[in-house]
Amino acid sequence: LAPSTRYNTKLKERFHVSAVFSAKAKVAMSRFEPSSSINYEKLHENINIVRRRLNRPLTLSEKIVYGHLDDPAGQEIDRGRTYLRLRPDRVGMQDATAQMAMLQFISSGLPKVAVPSTIHCDHLIEAQIGGAQDLQRAKEVNQEVYNFLATAAAKYGVGFWKPGSGIIHQIILENYAYPGVMLIGTDSHTPNGGGLGGICIGVGGADAVDVMAGIPWELKCPKVIGVRLTGTLSGWTSPKDVILKVAGILTVKGGTGAIVEYHGPGVDSISCTGMATICNMGAEIGATTSVFPYNHRMKTYLEKTGRGEIGSLADQFKDDLVPDKDCEYDQIIEINLSELKPHINGPFTPDLAHPVSEVGAIAKKSGWPLEVKVGLIGSCTNSSYEDMGRAASLAKQALDKGLKCKAQFTVTPGSEQIRATIERDGYAKILRDVGGVVLANACGPCIGQWDRKDVKKGEKNTIVTSFNRNFTARNDANPATHAFVTSPEIVTALALAGTLNFNPETDYLTTPNGEKFKLEAPTGDELPSRDFDPGQDTYQHPPAESSSVKVDVNPASNRLQLLEPFDKWHGKDLENMRILIKASGVNWVVVGDENYGEGSSREHAALEPRHLGGRAIIVKSFARIHETNLKKQGLLPLTFANPQDYDRIRPDDKISITGLKSLAPGKQLTAEIKHSDGSQESISLNHTFNETQIEWFKAGSALNRMKELQ
Repeated sequence: LAPSTRYNTKLKERFHVSAVFSAKAKVAMSRFEPSSSINYEKLHENINIVRRRLNRPLTLSEKIVYGHLDDPAGQEIDRGRTYLRLRPDRVGMQDATAQMAMLQFISSGLPKVAVPSTIHCDHLIEAQIGGAQDLQRAKEVNQEVYNFLATAAAKYGVGFWKPGSGIIHQIILENYAYPGVMLIGTDSHTPNGGGLGGICIGVGGADAVDVMAGIPWELKCPKVIGVRLTGTLSGWTSPKDVILKVAGILTVKGGTGAIVEYHGPGVDSISCTGMATICNMGAEIGATTSVFPYNHRMKTYLEKTGRGEIGSLADQFKDDLVPDKDCEYDQIIEINLSELKPHINGPFTPDLAHPVSEVGAIAKKSGWPLEVKVGLIGSCTNSSYEDMGRAASLAKQALDKGLKCKAQFTVTPGSEQIRATIERDGYAKILRDVGGVVLANACGPCIGQWDRKDVKKGEKNTIVTSFNRNFTARNDANPATHAFVTSPEIVTALALAGTLNFNPETDYLTTPNGEKFKLEAPTGDELPSRDFDPGQDTYQHPPAESSSVKVDVNPASNRLQLLEPFDKWHGKDLENMRILIKASGVNWVVVGDENYGEGSSREHAALEPRHLGGRAIIVKSFARIHETNLKKQGLLPLTFANPQDYDRIRPDDKISITGLKSLAPGKQLTAEIKHSDGSQESISLNHTFNETQIEWFKAGSALNRMKELQ
C-alpha cells in the first residue's frame, strides 16, 4: 500500500513542514517528512479494534505494535507465539548495512520505496586524529560507497544524510522519531527512538527491503517486560545507570523476544534524551526494543527540535501513547531512582554490573588493570546536549583547579547539530581544554572505527566509555583491552583521576600544587536555552523526478557488486554436511552455543555462510535479528530440542538434516549424526519458521520469493 493512500490528508495540510521550523533551520526543511504523514486517527482506530477483540487493558507497547497491524480485525495475537504482520511508518539505514539493503532493493525491480526511508553515513569514519581530518579521509577512502548510496537513494526516493551529518540514531531522534511511530532501522540500536515514545526496532537489511517494498513486515508477537520507576534521579546518578542496572538484572539475553516498557512516576524525572539512552542500550539485553510513555519531557524536546505541532497533536491522542491502567506485563522490575547509585559495567560484557563505589576493589581482586588509559564519551547512546553539558561541568571544575585529564580523553558528538551547538555554547572548548579530542560526528571507536596507537595489540589495559557495547576487542581490536561502559559523567571523572579506583562521590583529586578537592555533582541543561544550531546542511533530499539518475556501481569495484539470486532448495534433505568447514561446493553446517549472532544486525554474517556453502546453523539459542537474517537468506536456523545434545557432536562429524520435505510450523526436524568411528545417532531439532518463512527457504531466499510473487 503506497504511503500516499494511508496519510491523513487534513493532517498533511495542517502540519505542512514550512510552518514548523525556525528560519535558521529552513535549509533542511525537506528532511522532516514525518510531520506530514502522522496518522494518529488510524492508530487510534486500530487500537480500539484490538482492545475490543482482546477485551483487556493494553500496554503501551501493545498499543503501538497492534496499532500498526496490517489486519487488526483478523490478526491472531498471542504474546510470544504468533507472528504479526505489521505496517511500519518508516525505515532508517546506516551506511554499512544500507549497502546490502539497497542492493537487495535494486534486485527487487521496484521503482521507488513505498515508505519514507533514509540512509545515514556514520559507520565508515575511522577515528585517527580529529573530526575534520578524519572526516576528509573517510570521504576519500569510501568515495565509491558514498557515491553508490547517494545515487541509489536519489534513484529510489530515499533521503541521504552525508558523512559528517551524525549517527543514525541521533539524527532519527532529532528529525524522524515521534510518539507512537513504528520505525525499523538496520542497526541494533534503533530502539534509541523509544526515548521519544516510538516503537523503533533493529532489523537486517532484508527486513528493511520488505518494508520499503510495501510488503507487511513480520515480527513474532513480543512479550512485554515492565520496568516500574519510582523516585527521582539526582546527583551523580544518570539515566545511563538505569539501563546499566537493568542489564545486570536481565543479562545479555534476558530481554530476548520482549519489549521493555518503562513506566511509573519516576519517568518524569528523566529527560527525553535520557530516555533515549536507556532505550538505546536495551539492545544489550536482547530486547526487541524499549519504550517510554509520552510525557511533557518529550513534548519539550519536540518543540526544541522544530516539531512543536507534533507535540500538540500527540497531546490530543495521549491516551493512545501511554499504557492502560491495570495492563499486565509478563515480568516486572522495580527500580527506585532515588536509591540508584552510579554504575559501571564490564569488562568484556555489558551485563557485568558494578556500583562505581565498588569497582576499584573488584578490579584489584580480579586482576583488571586499574589505570585508565583512555576515557571516551559520546556515541549514539550518550551524546546529547545534556550529556555534553554535564561532562563539561566536571571538566570546568578541574580546569578551575589547574587540573587536566590523566587519561587520554575523546569526545564524539552524535550529530552535526549537537557539534555545532556545543561549539557555540562553549562546551567543546572546555572539553578540549581539559585534554579532550573532539572526533567526527560518527560512530567511531564505539564500533571499532578507531586507529588506536597508545597500546600494542595484546597489551593488557583499561578504557572507560559512555558507549553501549564492550565485548572483547570491540572498540580497538585488542582482545586484552578491558572496556567498561558507564555514563559520560563517570567517564569524565575517571579520565581526570586516571584510575578505576576512584569514587567521585567520596574521593578527592589532587591539583598540581598539592591541594585536595572533591568534584561537585555534575550539572547541565536538558536542552539549550537558545535554539539548536543546525550547523552545516548535510542532507540530500531525493529528487521528484529520478528516471535519469544512474546508480553508481563500478564493475571493477572490490567493495560493491549487483546481486545474483541464490539457488532454490533442491527439494531433498540436506545430507552428509561437514562441520565448521568452508570449501567450494561442499555443504556445511555450523554448531554453536547460546545467543548465536549476538550483537549485530549486519546480514553479512548470514550472506557469507550462504555464499560459502552453508546450509544450516544449529545452536542452543539465537539472537533475534540474526535468526531472521539467516531465514531471509535461505539458511536453516535450528535449535537443539535438548540443549545437552550440543555435547554429542564432534568436530569431525557429518550431519544430515532430514524431514525437510514435510517442513511445517512447529514440526521438528531430525539431525542424523555420523561419527568418524562409524557410529551414528539422531537428535531432534526445533525451528521457528512460519508458513511464509518456509516459502523463503524453498525459494532460496526471501528476495527470490518476492520476485516469484511479482
